[in-house]
Amino acid sequence: MTSLVELRVLEGPNLYFPRAAIKVTVDVTEWAGADVDPFAAPTLMRRLAGTVRELANRAGTHRLAVRVRPTRDPHVFVVAYPWRHRDRARALGEAVAAVLDGSSVEAAAAEVTRTLPGPAPTTIRPRVPVVAVTGTNGKTTTSRMIAHIARTEGHLVGWSNTDGVYVDGVLVEPGDYSGPSGAGRVLAHPEVDFAVTETARGGILLKGIGVLWNDVSVVTNVTADHLGLQGIDTVDQLAEVKSVVPRITRRAGWAVLNADDPRVLAMRAVTKARPWLFTRDPDSPAVREVLNAGGRATTVVDGWIVVRDPGVEPLLELADVPMTLAGLSHFNVENALAATSAALAAGIGSEHVVAGLRSFRPDAEHNPGRMNVFSLDGRTVVMDLAHNEAGLAALVEILRGLRTAGGRLLLGLGAVGDRTDELVEMLGEIGARDSDEVVIGHKEHYLRGRTTEELDALFRAGAARVGVGEVPAYPTELAALQELVRRSRPGDVIGLMCHAEREQVHQWIIDQGGTADAPEVLREKVRAATGGTDVPRSAMPQIDVPRNDVP
Repeated sequence: MTSLVELRVLEGPNLYFPRAAIKVTVDVTEWAGADVDPFAAPTLMRRLAGTVRELANRAGTHRLAVRVRPTRDPHVFVVAYPWRHRDRARALGEAVAAVLDGSSVEAAAAEVTRTLPGPAPTTIRPRVPVVAVTGTNGKTTTSRMIAHIARTEGHLVGWSNTDGVYVDGVLVEPGDYSGPSGAGRVLAHPEVDFAVTETARGGILLKGIGVLWNDVSVVTNVTADHLGLQGIDTVDQLAEVKSVVPRITRRAGWAVLNADDPRVLAMRAVTKARPWLFTRDPDSPAVREVLNAGGRATTVVDGWIVVRDPGVEPLLELADVPMTLAGLSHFNVENALAATSAALAAGIGSEHVVAGLRSFRPDAEHNPGRMNVFSLDGRTVVMDLAHNEAGLAALVEILRGLRTAGGRLLLGLGAVGDRTDELVEMLGEIGARDSDEVVIGHKEHYLRGRTTEELDALFRAGAARVGVGEVPAYPTELAALQELVRRSRPGDVIGLMCHAEREQVHQWIIDQGGTADAPEVLREKVRAATGGTDVPRSAMPQIDVPRNDVP
């Protein structure tokens, strides 16, 4: 076949349908002939949908739902339809391509009819509460916090993320389980009574979501990341992919949404669930609107995390949440607000939410690889994934907040190979602009088709835009950190974008006499960096609830 670009079986809810679907990517050049141009897309989409329905009707499937979407290539379209029998559904997709290649509809439909039905979808109907977390940044930290809070209440929690599948705090299957297989592996453990699943873009696009519904969904944010892959070229398209998670939240459940991200906030329109917003801005107009409509919100008032429904329930001070790094990390404040909202929405008692927030720490035990802070021979080292522009900006925010007078900021840059040229260049620009010294530390096992020379050129092009002409490169993340430590002096702060060698980097720091910073050490570092000003603490917040907030 010349027209068939890809045929993919999606086992669960996906970008096109809330249940299992077939996705067929086709090239219509030969079939459409002279009609192929950007302005002909609507006509071609209608013709394609009509062809699929005609084939289905002739093969015995009537009233088939069909979705057709264009791609950035005017010759290529995506056709999707739901399925109940795998083999016959695949045969229908192959029949579509056969017709585009010149076969008659009658002959192609006959081939579908001759195909045995095959197995049904394996999408799981959850037997326990499921909290599904998605977003561009913060989803791993947020899902780990929710799981920790649920365990604090006494649940036997299973959760899946980019590190693997965990049951009751024990890693039982290492690997990237942020796709549909992660949910399946978690729910396969009969002892699990509460599930938390990290749901990434790739899993939704390539396989579908592994469960038919969730009870609580969380969308942390949507920023530019992984664009140019699987037909997702814009941030708006990426937001549409992420919206699949709240779209399948049960009507009686809650969709926890970032009120400060317009694309996330707009997902209220696609979910049947009740909205629960989180925001650092207590005066957000979106909060007032959602409260008036019967929703809830979690925000910050006078340094306290509070819940509004529409009354006010103060929970605890931000300074008492170690993950916020004494309130320094705005991103982790948002992650804490999201986790608080999700845990309460899932029915966990507020006293257990508070206890969980107090005891979850930014270290290798609770949150490995995310804003882990160490002391090393008078220096501060911060290790974080920081895999895109927003992540790097968050890392720089922390580094600046920990730097004392006279201290320098040193940074180790890195990126996986499937990032766009523009994003890698921007990382180079941000890193060179916001640090006193910058080096590149490559991720050898994550080059994904690129060479280190290509990445070096992109990083250095970005650095050159802000006047930095020399950015040395090292073959590994560990080698980059070792060089930064060699260049540094006591009082300096070192940041490392670390993904491929997290465990090796951590062990090297410990072998050199370094220690992971406890929450009280972090607080003292923040205090020293702000000139001796203690972390602000306040009395119980007093909030005037506007009269029109009361239903």
